[in-house]
Amino acid sequence: MKKKKNINNTNLNFPLGAGGKSPWSWIPTLYFAEGIPYVVAMTVAVIMYKRLGISNTDIALYTSWLYLPWVIKPFWSPFVDIIKTKRWWIVTMQLLIGAGLAGVAFLIPMPFFFQATLAVLWLIAFSSATHDIAADGFYMLALDNQQQSFFVGIRSTFYRLAMISGQGLLIILAGMLEHYAGNLRLAWSITFFVLSGLFVSFFVYHRFALPHPDSDSTKAGSTPKEIFREFGLTFASFFQKKGILLAIIFMLLYRLGEAMLVKMASPFLLDARAVGGLGLSTEQVGLVYGTVGIIALTLGGITGGIAASRKGLKYWIWPMALSITLPHLAYVYLSWALPTSFILINIAVAIEQFGYGFGFTAYMLYMIYFADGEHKTAHYAICTGFMALGMMLPGMIAGWLQNIFGYQHFFIWIMICAIPTLAIIPFLKIDKEYGKKKDVTM
Repeated sequence: MKKKKNINNTNLNFPLGAGGKSPWSWIPTLYFAEGIPYVVAMTVAVIMYKRLGISNTDIALYTSWLYLPWVIKPFWSPFVDIIKTKRWWIVTMQLLIGAGLAGVAFLIPMPFFFQATLAVLWLIAFSSATHDIAADGFYMLALDNQQQSFFVGIRSTFYRLAMISGQGLLIILAGMLEHYAGNLRLAWSITFFVLSGLFVSFFVYHRFALPHPDSDSTKAGSTPKEIFREFGLTFASFFQKKGILLAIIFMLLYRLGEAMLVKMASPFLLDARAVGGLGLSTEQVGLVYGTVGIIALTLGGITGGIAASRKGLKYWIWPMALSITLPHLAYVYLSWALPTSFILINIAVAIEQFGYGFGFTAYMLYMIYFADGEHKTAHYAICTGFMALGMMLPGMIAGWLQNIFGYQHFFIWIMICAIPTLAIIPFLKIDKEYGKKKDVTM
């Protein structure tokens, strides 16, 4: 009988989780909801501002600041643990995000829309980062270890679907509305109203669908002051780890080129050929960058995970570092050749995104490797803060550099940025066996 129960635990009729509710009823929607505001802040906002006439310099500088909540979220994550429940934080943040998206929709037609919408997107970003903390904590509280392992791929899949929906379907919708409405601001305002309605729906649904785990309770025995003191000690221990300076440099530099490329990729695709862009429509960008590109990114990540599990991080660190840098040549080619073939443009973007997905695997594994130890959860959160900072700082100057260099020489500069990434790798100390798949006898 026990053997039969274990078999059932691996099929689609997974046992009910906390509160007698199936994890299938809330995990897909929860992680889809987690991905949408991030892609709105990082990518959708860039395309919207470009279409509404904001300069590349301002777009890169001010939208890069939206990374800040993810940079500093480790500092307030302990308080999410003790103030209210994870469930309360999830539904409350979803309501706030929905209200914020409606606020953006109302402000787009205003004369001062750039400053006003940025302020609201800033609040959405903070709410989204808080939602991430609560959702990941709730996932661990509502599921046992076996269920967590089973659903880790499901949550990742629906997060990726959110990326495709945000960068792809949403941008295509905005492009269609631009044509039918004949008014850019109205089209983007309607798009954000649609997003707002989606998040209000998430709030209502999760208000009833999320279970009530017994372990999801406020920590009455700990005061904020005690939690802050404990976190301070944990935070200090991170900077006492062996090789900390080298690790921080690696985390900040590994995606140096990608951090600047990602800010200028959509403006390059949208800009007219007369100024060095490819002159694509909003719908075409939604397809090539937000759909084909994200699918290639996902496939690259899956391939990277499989490869790393067989040979380990030390074996793959060089190939993956080359993979995340050399495919930037696709944009060098696009900027100099300015091809008119939409298929060729899709292929070039797919190659770059596949390389990024494959190469990013090494970065994630290194953060997990470096965070390992007594406080690995908190230390990994700090690593993700440096990861976000590594995207934020270079992204801020990307538009300024592009305006100075022009697209052709800007993408050559991106290739030069591979040098610091590759220069740091020989100095990394990585266990030869780390990341390899182990043979386990049952």
